Amino acid sequence: MKSGFVTIIGRPNTGKSTLINMIIKEKVAIISNKPGTTRNLIQGIYNEDDTQIVFVDTPGIHKPVDKLGVALNSQAYYSINDVDIILFIVDASVPYGKGDKFILDKLENINKPVFLVLNKIDKLTDNQILLKINEYKDLYEFSEIIPVSALKNDNVDKLIEVLKQYLPDNIKYFMDGETTTAEMDFRLSEIVREKIFIHTNDEVPHSISCKLINYEEKDDIAKIYIDIIVDRDSLRKIIVGHNGNMIKVIGLESRVDMEELLGKKVYLELYCKTIKKWREKEKYIKDLGYLTNNE
Repeated sequence: MKSGFVTIIGRPNTGKSTLINMIIKEKVAIISNKPGTTRNLIQGIYNEDDTQIVFVDTPGIHKPVDKLGVALNSQAYYSINDVDIILFIVDASVPYGKGDKFILDKLENINKPVFLVLNKIDKLTDNQILLKINEYKDLYEFSEIIPVSALKNDNVDKLIEVLKQYLPDNIKYFMDGETTTAEMDFRLSEIVREKIFIHTNDEVPHSISCKLINYEEKDDIAKIYIDIIVDRDSLRKIIVGHNGNMIKVIGLESRVDMEELLGKKVYLELYCKTIKKWREKEKYIKDLGYLTNNE
């Protein structure tokens, strides 16, 4: 039995959540085409007969503009120190930038294996992939460099096979059937946040959060009540929409995913409320689960 903890770090929108979902074969982290979708450390558990790998999906490391951003970066840094292997994932289809250098500088004195995962290779030719590998190999002493397409499930199995060679433990940390450590109330509220990301413009998603307020089960139906929190009234109007049309769409699509996750009918009630400047208030950042245990 081989096992270990692996964290996935990188800039926002590099495909970290897509990769972890593909590996686990289950949607344990929400995804969208907007940067900064992940806000929490989300563990996905990969099991084989003789292998268990606990993957930690992290918020994208970025230059913070508010206290929430500082808290999200802190989560990512915290995960670096508490795992056995680090996967630094980059979007291979875009140029190397200051954000990548910023992360590599943070890894400079790390005494553990660091893999470079070149994601989104489906957008590149074979020659472009080789050029990208050559570009990165001189920037840092990576233990491995592995090109993948998380979206297309290309070379992801190779990543798993190489990871197995570096696993340091021989303990099974979780039962075979477990796929994530995320609590159900968190997963349900994240479904709503994902739909908001999908249906609103860039400005809106980063100013909102979602929190499950109440959950009731009766026979074959689950009643779920979730607050959508925004930082100003103008955003509340966008999310509610004309005659409530937007929040109806968000609710309908969320309910479909929730019913699939829970295996039963769902009655969902969403309420959008304004808490001004919540991203600057430690009380709300902590209450919404964006502070790590070491803070």
